[in-house]
Amino acid sequence: MDNFADKYDIVIGMELHVQPSTGRKMFCNCPNQYGAPPNTLMCPTCLGLPGALPVINREAVDKAVAAALALDCEIVPVSRFERKNYFYPDLPKDYQITQYHNPYGVNGHVEIALNGSRKCIRINNVHIEEDTGKLVHAEDGSSLVDLNRAGVPLLEIVSEADMTSPDEAYEYCNAIKNILKYASVSDCDMEKGQLRAEGNISIMPKGTKKWGTKTEIKNINSFKNIRSALEVEALRQQKIIESGGKVVQETLLFDPVRNITAPMRSKEFANDYRYFPEPDLNPLEITSDWIERVRKNLPEMPRQRRERYVREFAIPDYDAGVIVADKDVADFFEKCLTLHKDAKQISNWVMGELLREMKDSHRAITEITVTPEALVQLLSYVNAATITNNMAKEVFAEMAKTGASPKEIIEKRGLVQISDTGELEAVARKAIADNPKAVADYRAGKPTAVQFLVGQMMRATKGKANAKLAADVLLKILKE
Repeated sequence: MDNFADKYDIVIGMELHVQPSTGRKMFCNCPNQYGAPPNTLMCPTCLGLPGALPVINREAVDKAVAAALALDCEIVPVSRFERKNYFYPDLPKDYQITQYHNPYGVNGHVEIALNGSRKCIRINNVHIEEDTGKLVHAEDGSSLVDLNRAGVPLLEIVSEADMTSPDEAYEYCNAIKNILKYASVSDCDMEKGQLRAEGNISIMPKGTKKWGTKTEIKNINSFKNIRSALEVEALRQQKIIESGGKVVQETLLFDPVRNITAPMRSKEFANDYRYFPEPDLNPLEITSDWIERVRKNLPEMPRQRRERYVREFAIPDYDAGVIVADKDVADFFEKCLTLHKDAKQISNWVMGELLREMKDSHRAITEITVTPEALVQLLSYVNAATITNNMAKEVFAEMAKTGASPKEIIEKRGLVQISDTGELEAVARKAIADNPKAVADYRAGKPTAVQFLVGQMMRATKGKANAKLAADVLLKILKE
């Protein structure tokens, strides 16, 4: 999008739908459970059958208040539920209970980090609603309806249009996910539908202040696709404008296979849904005591944890930000520090080998077999000069693959570093004899020649030589 950035500005707002991890649905006693056989978690209430009345799930409200507090929102003491009326096969009641006009949380914000700088993204509101069912599209072209998800509690987090690039939107969504996981609101697993993203995007020529016509991209189903969908849509709007057309306000779907956005339906407006107060539910009153009870149970949030790492462990702010971006990674880091006091060495390995392994294997840290105890044991071999740093990286890769201990791998592969001066002296004398030009360069005042000769020693020992000791032995011989 390099050429695009020279000509246009982007305006992006995000809507995130998050399923809080509750035991039951929002307004009935049906279990909130993923993976059950289709249409087995239903009752008259979540199906909207005559005579069945909804009852608010207090646990869901607790989770909702925790989310709002974690996002620095103001809690509205009295909010109201409304009916959003529309007809779709996955909506058994033909309406959805939501909080469009009277959300319980407003005026929040979240901080993102990008390219070494930080930016505050405002959150307009957080409100509670119930989820819809799910359409399952069969290979023969038919569609089946699974209503297990209908009535599951859902938090909608609506940002202001403060993001100016797909990269910022991606970082915003990651920040929200991380905060909600820290607060134990939700696991935010997109594969299980626990987090779904929608993006509102418009573009405008550089130097103008009037926003262009926005479009909405629905049901983005992975974090990778958040960035891709917004980039594709921005370029689509550019093409329309530069060909003399006009962008139409509509709802789109992103096709990651063809890498395009395609119309889903014309964009609805609020009055299309005929919102009116939910007659079967009283207003939701969240007292100050309730708020304080939830607030006291909130754990340390990512921003506070990052600041503490910089203050207590003296690691760079960048390192701390990378580590706390995943709660499980941060927990791993802190566990390591109970066993090993060099915080910078631990952070280097967590940010380097551990995160690389997670990325390459597409596994969460909880799925990788390296424990904090095993990593600390590995570093003890490095610090004792038993193995080199490069050897340790090889050992780590095998630890992550097999779950074996560092000791087992080192002994099995014969990776113990050579620190015997007699053995190193023999290797050094051969390197000197085989490389007379490097020796002449050294005697002519070129210190880099020593590095070359040490490299020859490392090659001869297949990386097992203690590099510092090898250099010392080499210099001693050269000065004879």
